[in-house]
Amino acid sequence: MIIIGVDFHPEFQQIASVDTDTGEFQEKRLAHREDAETFYRALAGQKVRVGMEASGHARWFEGLVAELQFELWIGDAAEIRAKRVRKQKTDRQDAQLILRLLVEDRFPQIWVPSWENRDLRQLLWHRHRMVQARTRIMNQLQAVALNEGLRCKKRLWRERGREQLESFRLAPWASRRRRDLLELLDRLSPTIAELSLAIEQEVEKCPEAQRLRTHPGVGALTALAFVLIIGKAERFGCGKQVASYLGLVPLEESSGNRRRLGHITKQGSSMLRFLLVEAAQVTVRSLPEWRSKYLHLMMRRGRKIAKVAMARKLAVRLYWMMRQGWDYEQVNKFGSHAGQPGHRDGVQ
Repeated sequence: MIIIGVDFHPEFQQIASVDTDTGEFQEKRLAHREDAETFYRALAGQKVRVGMEASGHARWFEGLVAELQFELWIGDAAEIRAKRVRKQKTDRQDAQLILRLLVEDRFPQIWVPSWENRDLRQLLWHRHRMVQARTRIMNQLQAVALNEGLRCKKRLWRERGREQLESFRLAPWASRRRRDLLELLDRLSPTIAELSLAIEQEVEKCPEAQRLRTHPGVGALTALAFVLIIGKAERFGCGKQVASYLGLVPLEESSGNRRRLGHITKQGSSMLRFLLVEAAQVTVRSLPEWRSKYLHLMMRRGRKIAKVAMARKLAVRLYWMMRQGWDYEQVNKFGSHAGQPGHRDGVQ
């Protein structure tokens, strides 16, 4: 077998490889994409294992390795960095470190979603970015209306509000800005509606997302995003691990008798974190017990911390629904730990 450690960069990759049968060791610097494709295609037909850190801009490389039927191991970049002993850091040393971890069977391999999963994530990200762009445009148009003394908030987007906005006599460039913003808004809205419909259709194909959608406050977008990003619920041992994976737990620097907690880590998917916060606010308005918990936290810790806490609570609830294969009614009746010995809400 040929084992290759890759230190991947957008422009090039530094590799260190060893043939376990002959003991031959070599190092190379391959420019993208021509040199890399030539090198790896020359190894076609052999048993090859490639290891690299998790990074972006490597989709074409993953596709090449899959086409050649090589093993591709993606490693946790933070854990690989923690295993570095030397103070110096170069591309050659990084490639050698990855190779050594592969050979010694200490490589911190992580779960990698399927190609279909990643393509559906692109749908979610595309809609998310389109909505963000539309929101920025709407805020600019609200500012134009306010400068002309019109303050009608959401009513600005109704027929009468738009007529008032278009009726203002503005200076030439201000008028040009208003016209361009309105044109962009008119183009974005149908696109977002089309993407929303596509998400609804994908949810209909996904039983897990349909079950999560039964929870109050959770719509098609949040349910599908949670299923795609969490992947297999069995990867996590408990809800705390899910909250940590999504970056909804506080930073901690504790030592001895001193315990210091900071802001949330914000690791993981920023889009799912945003969707969970938005969905949790709808849940708070829908369920009295959630609203009571939210108001209690808000009075003690403030509105922002309370929102994040409820988003974390929702993430844990969705995780248990996904792991148990239950809808909202079942998880609400039996609880997250139903059936476990000693639990007062277990199935009788």
